Amino acid sequence: MKNPINWFEIAAPDLERAKNFYAQVFGVSFQFVDMPGSPMYMFPMDEKSHGCGGALVKSDDNKPSAEGTIIYFSCEDVAVEAGRVEAAGGKLLFPKMSIGEFGFISHFIDTEGNRIGLYSR
Repeated sequence: MKNPINWFEIAAPDLERAKNFYAQVFGVSFQFVDMPGSPMYMFPMDEKSHGCGGALVKSDDNKPSAEGTIIYFSCEDVAVEAGRVEAAGGKLLFPKMSIGEFGFISHFIDTEGNRIGLYSR
């Protein structure tokens, strides 16, 4: 199993607020999908590219968490997206940090209370 993750969902009690936050941090647009009981905004994705797709989801079954699993978003330079977090309403936990030969990371708490990671080479 080379790349086992194929989809992710980030809990978003306030779907519009979450969409606006992520659009500002990553400079992307979202596609709305009205799933029964779980409306969502899908992140842009290219099924032929490396990585996986995912969405912001409002559901009674999903609760934001700053503890547990952390999703990392790939970036050209972690410092760029990390620098947008607080202006977008999130909380930067730590700025760009070296992880040695593996690259760089940063963590933040989004507007919904989820801990999210950023990664670059």
